[in-house]
Amino acid sequence: MSAWVLPDHIADVLPSEARHIEELRRSLLDTARSYGYELVMPPLVEHLESLLTGTGESLDLQTFKLVDQLSGRTLGLRADSTPQVARIDAHLLNRRGVARLCYCGPVVHTRADRPAATREPLQFGAEIYGHAGLEADLEAVELAQACLHAAGLRDLQLDLADVRVIDAVLDPLRLPAAQVARLHAALTAKDAAELRTLSRDLPESTRADLARLPTLYGGRGVLAEARRALTPSPLLHTALDALQWLADHVQGMQLSFDLSDLRGYAYYSGVRFAVFARDARSPVADIARGGRYDEVGAVFGRKRPAVGFSLDLKELVAAVAPRALAAAIRAPWGNDPGLREAIAALRAQGQTVVCALPGHDHQVDEFHCDRELVSDAGRAGTWTVRTL
Repeated sequence: MSAWVLPDHIADVLPSEARHIEELRRSLLDTARSYGYELVMPPLVEHLESLLTGTGESLDLQTFKLVDQLSGRTLGLRADSTPQVARIDAHLLNRRGVARLCYCGPVVHTRADRPAATREPLQFGAEIYGHAGLEADLEAVELAQACLHAAGLRDLQLDLADVRVIDAVLDPLRLPAAQVARLHAALTAKDAAELRTLSRDLPESTRADLARLPTLYGGRGVLAEARRALTPSPLLHTALDALQWLADHVQGMQLSFDLSDLRGYAYYSGVRFAVFARDARSPVADIARGGRYDEVGAVFGRKRPAVGFSLDLKELVAAVAPRALAAAIRAPWGNDPGLREAIAALRAQGQTVVCALPGHDHQVDEFHCDRELVSDAGRAGTWTVRTL
């Protein structure tokens, strides 16, 4: 095997894409800051028990493990940043009121989570801790919308679900965790045959609810249909009321509902949402995903209400239109003091100046040299910028 061949679903990021990703990263972080979010930078590796505490088997399977040569303990490469941010909120910040935190950094997956996806996403996310009301859920949705608008996407669809809809059906039975996980997988896949097999020994009302859940997707009428079709309970009505409240307050996006959607990590405890971009250039699925995860901090000794979202900047850059090349000034190389002072002054003004080294023309793909720095023939030692 050639030494330069990378592992499957791992790739170098070349100048054009890297520039676009970096510009998007800055834009999204600035957008989050405009909402009052503070930047945190969790480590790429942690002790495995800390990294995976309370997150469920799915994240465990996505996490690379290695041995710490200093302590001999098992470490993990993070596959998702949310548990780390929950730890920061619980143990390092320890604030009593609301904390708004954002982050952007690489995560690593043992397997790509969808066809053609990278195993090294660049995860951007924003999270609110300390407020249990739906106002925080709405802010997370609106910030996700604002971030995608900042990236250039406008035709957005918001898909809503709530874990408590399915919990209302299954929790009263107190089923083993393994059986619940299989039922969740069948619901997510809308596998009616598998649901019938897995539920054959359950009460008739539960079997009927499980059969109806995969059909409850579509427009606003889904919520009314769920109230009619599913066995009523306080938990079910709480979940449907929450979805209705959000539907009434979200603006500027098409709305849809999928009440059996359980994709994502196991720590979600309430409303879940996914944002789809119908004007995306590439056929990505959900461009951003989030929801409420009030239980995620409990394992760190400080249970706090929490809601947020995340997205992969590498997927996002493939979904939006490419950006125009940055304008630049071409300059000759030389030791003339006037030339060097002119170049330094231009760069201090924020201009990009590309010097053509002796014997070479400049070779850059990311800049459009629409001007050049030339000697003023009428004034020795003076240099001026000329439009090409």
